[in-house]
Amino acid sequence: MNITNNEHSLTISDVRELTAGTANETKNKVRLQFPPELKHIDFNCSALDFLDSSGLGALISLQKLASERGGRFRLLSPKPTIIQVLEMTRLHRVFEIVA
Repeated sequence: MNITNNEHSLTISDVRELTAGTANETKNKVRLQFPPELKHIDFNCSALDFLDSSGLGALISLQKLASERGGRFRLLSPKPTIIQVLEMTRLHRVFEIVA
């Protein structure tokens, strides 16, 4: 996982799977590296191959973190399989998805 801090947002990338085994660690790392002056979180999903219910919970948690600061949470470049999971759970209506 790579976390990059630019002047407007925190960008998370290079996450291959977001599952019960990785979700808590991912959330904790993002929280630790999310400075108070930033509001927005971009989660680059281009490398994400697998997402389970714990991973969905982690994404919801990160969205809540950004929204508590008045910011936005975006999923960038999700693969069709990830979009399918989001559609099945209707979370495609909750998250901002950028192709």
